[in-house]
Amino acid sequence: MPTLPRPEPHQHRTMAESFGVDPERYDRARPRYPDELVTALLEASPGKEILNVGCGTGIEGRQFRAHGAAVLGVEPDERMAEFARRGFPAEVAKFEDWDPAGRTFDALVSGQAWHWVDPVAGAAKAARVLRPGGRFAAFWHVFMPPAEISHALADALRRAMPDSPFSGNYLKSPGPDAYQPMLDKAAAGLAETGAFAEAENWRYDWTQDYSRDEWLDLLATQGGVTVATPEQRDQVLAEVATAIDARGGHLTTNYSTAVVTAVRLAS
Repeated sequence: MPTLPRPEPHQHRTMAESFGVDPERYDRARPRYPDELVTALLEASPGKEILNVGCGTGIEGRQFRAHGAAVLGVEPDERMAEFARRGFPAEVAKFEDWDPAGRTFDALVSGQAWHWVDPVAGAAKAARVLRPGGRFAAFWHVFMPPAEISHALADALRRAMPDSPFSGNYLKSPGPDAYQPMLDKAAAGLAETGAFAEAENWRYDWTQDYSRDEWLDLLATQGGVTVATPEQRDQVLAEVATAIDARGGHLTTNYSTAVVTAVRLAS
């Protein structure tokens, strides 16, 4: 489930910086990225010095480190950055405001986070910190749980949080097409710099099984829930739990990991 409040996600700082409310849960519950994606990005980059923008608790950064990369994280939430430092260095700043101090990198990666970055200013900063031939890659998990679970979540959010950007019908039909505007916006920001080759879209499809408690653990880390009051959160989770129990207490979620990627031109 992407966090896509309107009109512009990067302007919603309260939600953007709400995920650090429980870093332990976030790191435990959030899914990892396909190993094929990590391998492909490293093979398509000129080296293994990686800048991880919006590194969160360090999920993707640790995956790149496991493949021999040197990773530096940039994260606006000190709570998340502190957790990430268990695996690699992380500096606290909004990426648009971050000072690279002359440092450059072979790749810039951003998992579940680039929509919180100004697409124009962020692309310009990416061009500044990437070496010629360096690779930009932003990627998102497209969550596609069974329809009745998506409907239960959307209905629960509407009842508990009628003013939430998630209280409409979006969650009732999640899928790759719902994410395409986000990928297109990232690609447009890169194109505006004139510093990148034409952006490409990559996609990795996979599935994951969840128990009821595992799914609720994940749901509690989503942007529509992290900004809720405890009472609102408990109401949403209870309604979704009832829907999962009606399925026997478990579910299988289909995922697509959607990627927008481009190469930094030599000049």
